[in-house]
Amino acid sequence: MVIKMDILVIDAQGGGIGKQLINKIKQHIPDARITAVGTNSAATAAMLKAGADYAATGENAVIVACRQTDLIVGPIGIVIADSLLGEVTPKMAVAVAQSHAKRVLIPFNHCDNIIVGISDYTAGKLVQNAIEEIQNILTKKCP
Repeated sequence: MVIKMDILVIDAQGGGIGKQLINKIKQHIPDARITAVGTNSAATAAMLKAGADYAATGENAVIVACRQTDLIVGPIGIVIADSLLGEVTPKMAVAVAQSHAKRVLIPFNHCDNIIVGISDYTAGKLVQNAIEEIQNILTKKCP
């Protein structure tokens, strides 16, 4: 039995990480329904171009989408208020943190938030690790 998973990808700035995530999710989990929410229109456009099924922009879109998904994926800054150069509002961070969805957060040392233990990983390797974790989560959902 195949369970269709709703995946929310949230990104900021230029949407580069979100774009990579969506490309990889589409390759490895083609049945997933992907909603992309950017903190700005450039991030949203990049993720939509990468193949997101649905897309929206801004604070309210993050809040609503977090209520309607099975899994949230993005850089760790999406749970830190005022991170990603201030693009993540406190309401966005709370919506992600309080969502019923599982979260796969990619650790990046960026914008005064230092995550120890990741210095040896490239963005590509971190994205690949995230895809592997998503596949593990999906496998556990299946009966």
